[in-house]
Amino acid sequence: MDKNLLHGAHTALITPMKDGTVSYSDLERLVAGQLDSGISGVVPCGTTGESPTLSKKEHLQVIRETVEQVAGKIPVIAGTGANSTEEAIHLTKEAEKAGVDGFLLVAPYYNKPSQDGLLAHYGALAEVTEKPIVLYSIPSRCGIEISTDTVKQLHEKYPHVCALKEAGGRSSKVSETVCALGDDFVTLAGDDGLTLPFMACGAKGVISVASNIIPAVVGELVKLALQDNYEAARNIHLEHYQFFNDLFCEPNPVPVKTLLHLKGAISSSETRLPLTPPSSQNSKLLEKIANTLYT
Repeated sequence: MDKNLLHGAHTALITPMKDGTVSYSDLERLVAGQLDSGISGVVPCGTTGESPTLSKKEHLQVIRETVEQVAGKIPVIAGTGANSTEEAIHLTKEAEKAGVDGFLLVAPYYNKPSQDGLLAHYGALAEVTEKPIVLYSIPSRCGIEISTDTVKQLHEKYPHVCALKEAGGRSSKVSETVCALGDDFVTLAGDDGLTLPFMACGAKGVISVASNIIPAVVGELVKLALQDNYEAARNIHLEHYQFFNDLFCEPNPVPVKTLLHLKGAISSSETRLPLTPPSSQNSKLLEKIANTLYT
């Protein structure tokens, strides 16, 4: 896959669930809606897809179903990261067999490897595929940050390690990455509220939660920024900024699943423990959103 296909707005898909199991019929409807919206790509089984609480069988089946539904129309970047390098290798190999276009590989969480450990972990994964790898740095969840030097070393040794989803909240990290690696490397925002400022610093798009709900809006914002039309992009950003923040009134993906259910896009807002339904206060907030801007 041409790394330029990573440019744009990519939806971090939820994994719809009902009665304790994955709802593949709802997933099919969601993916169809994404395709109709003109979104640049989809990312199953990331943080928003609740990958930590999916069984390996479910994880891979969600990826297979997504690939089948997309049918080559847009890139499918599968989340195949794990705490265990061995498990991440297994998921990556199986996802490649399913026909994905690339991989989103979160830094191992909980065990907090050193930068040398990250180099070894990602190096082992890069050895088992030649498809594009998107590194995923999210320090608030992992307890570690993938340093710019680590990213550079990986890209120099493995050119198909060609992108970074930056979810650390610092535009300076985007600037550091662009300065160190240039336009040969793709940085993507990992937070909808920071898409525009990150793109102003050189990011090429976003892996978005909000685009589960408003894919055309997020896609237009990114398109305008890529065209250097920052005034128009800023108008969209400011109009939706509060919404971007409200999507995190509860742990992701609880709010976005609740909104999708309220909109009738999925048959249940169910998540798996330890995630729980929104509080009474936040339920009212989400109902208000569903009944106003996003009906």
